[in-house]
Amino acid sequence: MAAYDVPGDEQPRVFSTDNLLDASDTDALIEAAYRQIFFHAFKWDREPFLESQLRNAQITVRDFIRGLLLSETYYTSFYEKNSNYRFVEHSVERVLGRSVYSEREKIAWSIVVATKGIQGFVDALLDSEEYVGVFGYNTVPYQRRRVLPSRDGGEMPTNLRLPRYDEYYRSVLGFPQIVWQNQVRRFIPQEQKATAGNPSQFLGMARSIRPASAAPARVTTADINIATKVPYRQL
Repeated sequence: MAAYDVPGDEQPRVFSTDNLLDASDTDALIEAAYRQIFFHAFKWDREPFLESQLRNAQITVRDFIRGLLLSETYYTSFYEKNSNYRFVEHSVERVLGRSVYSEREKIAWSIVVATKGIQGFVDALLDSEEYVGVFGYNTVPYQRRRVLPSRDGGEMPTNLRLPRYDEYYRSVLGFPQIVWQNQVRRFIPQEQKATAGNPSQFLGMARSIRPASAAPARVTTADINIATKVPYRQL
């Protein structure tokens, strides 16, 4: 029954230029790279020049990943908003697809950041035997070790376990915030919801209509000519 197994989150989809069939596959690969490095890329976060080079096979996927890591978006979103230790955690998980092994590894990579700068740190990650051995030159990095034999549950996704902003910057930006909801919302099952054309949808509109009626004219006895208005019998 192995042929009927449906892969889940524990079996990440691999995007590689080795098995591209058409332009849509290239689009999916580029989006996967943005998700892996940025988690989400807005229009102003995208790198159209790098995308064009990748589509025309002028650069490899590893070169594209390097460009994203050295972009202004990654610098402002991860390096400026975190300490070197936290920046190392983000980068190792996004580039090597795993969490740091220990505090010693975190300190060692932090020394690389401090002595060689961000570019030297990125080059060290992408040129490492681990990266080349696992992802090579043509595969988008992905989170590995989602399911471990010694655990009942797999590892939490990177973007949930490691928020983009450090605790200090989260407090500066004022989140997380507690949102109090004054109105209690009722859940209505789909089969009980009014469909289009149901008269109940117009009940509120009908109740909101207040037709303005003309006020009756006020008549006083001073305006009535009794002599002409009271009938009388002629002899």
